[in-house]
Amino acid sequence: MFLHFTHLFKMSTSEDDSVITQEELEDLKELISTQDLSSAVDTIKHFLDQQDRVELNIAVTGESGSGKSTFINAFRGLGDDDEDSAETGEVETTKEPKAYKHLKYENVKFWDLPGIGTLKFKAHEYLEHVQFERYDFFIIIASDRFRECHADLVKEIKGTKKNFYFIRSKIDSSIDAAKRKKRINFDEKKTLKIIREDCVNGLREIGVEDPVVFLISGWHLNSYDFNSLQERMQSDLPQHKRHLLMLTVPNITMKITERKKKSLEKNILRVAFLSACAAAVPVPGLAFAADISLLVNEIQKYKNAFGLDDESLKRTSERSGKSIAILKSVMKSGVCEEITAGSIINQLRQSSAYVTESTVGLVLSCIPIIGTGISFVSVSNILTKFLNEIAEDANNVLLASLK
Repeated sequence: MFLHFTHLFKMSTSEDDSVITQEELEDLKELISTQDLSSAVDTIKHFLDQQDRVELNIAVTGESGSGKSTFINAFRGLGDDDEDSAETGEVETTKEPKAYKHLKYENVKFWDLPGIGTLKFKAHEYLEHVQFERYDFFIIIASDRFRECHADLVKEIKGTKKNFYFIRSKIDSSIDAAKRKKRINFDEKKTLKIIREDCVNGLREIGVEDPVVFLISGWHLNSYDFNSLQERMQSDLPQHKRHLLMLTVPNITMKITERKKKSLEKNILRVAFLSACAAAVPVPGLAFAADISLLVNEIQKYKNAFGLDDESLKRTSERSGKSIAILKSVMKSGVCEEITAGSIINQLRQSSAYVTESTVGLVLSCIPIIGTGISFVSVSNILTKFLNEIAEDANNVLLASLK
């Protein structure tokens, strides 16, 4: 059993050696071997969810009226008038840094910082005032050309070794204005290129080297450069925070759905490994109970991450004008209702083809056998099946909402 355990451990850490350590594994085995069934299952679930409890702090700054708050609201899946949304306005509404938690992941916070063009702005004083050390990276927003205050801020941020990203906001308004001017000969791609080059050249003129500017509309986040911005932010983050950022990104394009699915796929081996860990601990009934509990926990995570939970579907319905019934009608994975041990077991009954032959009997009979659980391979196969189906549901809901 120990050799088998070691082999699984190597498999589970082959892609990212920061995911789980041998020391953590031994501590977990020792802890659950002294607990009753319920406590042991909770301990395993808590261990699995550790990577989603990492803190991520995103600072959003810019001049008054640049669209900071609208961007924060859009990233959190909210409109400007929704409950818990960041306050918006052309006049600066933020005097002190204010944190807005993600609706599903409270450890992810978006900080609306005071406007950088106000109160005789001095970059170093500003960074000290907003406590720059607590942020993972900065997003710098301008609704027109970037100004000297932006360049001064960048110079100070570079000294802190933090990453930063330039966003030119309100692109939809700029496009509409250009359409009204040109009418017949309007070319959107050419207009976007002109806007981007103007921003880049403006940043170079004020001393920013090799600037990259992302064109964003807070009202149409699925258009323009949001995909590119998300990819860049994720690639720049430390490994243990990339997955968390991916979970929080709103499901507004099929590219994001695919990237989110790939991020969640990396965790399947880890879940299956912890299932095997439970099978190796002599707590009566733990293996089967842990398997079902881990499956329920992980599948619920998929449902939340892809915005298929009731609250998310309600917001999608309100924004799109499509009824919840219509959105649910395109979902084929069977996760429309609450995810419970019973519903998962029922799903397994209907999906025995995805379970290895050695465990079909166990899954169909649903009898907890002491010291036995669903196999490592089977847990991987089951989660892969559900993840693929739920990701497909997410795309179907997205398409239905856009019709």
